[in-house]
Amino acid sequence: MSAARVLVIGVGNPYRRDDAAGRIAVRRLRPRVPDAVGTLEHDGEGTSLMEAWREAELVILIDAVASRAAPGTVHRFDVRAGPLPAALVRDSTHAVGVPEAVELARALGRLPRRLIVYGIEGRAFDAGEGLSPEVERAVDGVVDSVLNDVLAADLGTAGGVDSHA
Repeated sequence: MSAARVLVIGVGNPYRRDDAAGRIAVRRLRPRVPDAVGTLEHDGEGTSLMEAWREAELVILIDAVASRAAPGTVHRFDVRAGPLPAALVRDSTHAVGVPEAVELARALGRLPRRLIVYGIEGRAFDAGEGLSPEVERAVDGVVDSVLNDVLAADLGTAGGVDSHA
């Protein structure tokens, strides 16, 4: 099976409440994207992420974050424009996760041509299932935004950094 040119990766732990936001977003997105778009649920381990996106031209990564912003805030970063903000790196819910994988890939020259990261600010990261209401709403908004990114992929549009609740 050949790698998808466009790949959407949902990162998280399905048993740590809001940490599952990325995985749930991908599940909701999967039936809405064209067949040529790959989707993947991932635990966030850095070197495995780099391998997963190895041949993709556009990667959209969705993950829960804990940067002290209001729960449900959505951060959007075009990683080619610069490193992820320090607050997200410091407070990632993964020991060696998305921010470290991005910067390691940058150092090794292994970033995809385009890499967009959506960070959904979580409220609850304790053991259990189910998203907090703010994160639930944010996931729906991210699904719509990612769908727009995917459909615009051939237009060559580039984003900067956005945050919204």
